[in-house]
Amino acid sequence: MGHFVTAEVYVNSPWSVEEAKVAIDAFCLAMRQEPGCSLAYAWQDNADPSRFILWERYDSLAAHQQHFTLPHTQAFIQAGWVKLIRAFETTLSDDEPKEPTR
Repeated sequence: MGHFVTAEVYVNSPWSVEEAKVAIDAFCLAMRQEPGCSLAYAWQDNADPSRFILWERYDSLAAHQQHFTLPHTQAFIQAGWVKLIRAFETTLSDDEPKEPTR
């Protein structure tokens, strides 16, 4: 089923929210072009516009690890657009769902 990532980030100063949003959107577009990445989107928090939630889906943990070696990922991290608050990762198996045991 794949490797899923949900990340909470905040815009770093001195960047404006508008500048960071453009960079985040471009980063997500670049991620969606990566081999092994089938989903990469960012949602902006209505209550706090400096907060974004990124949702990503990779074919495997290895594809996610490869993501960090790519030039656009390294450039985004080094630019310091955002601060990562937390990230949740889940790798789901390809097995069919089973009925819960009682």
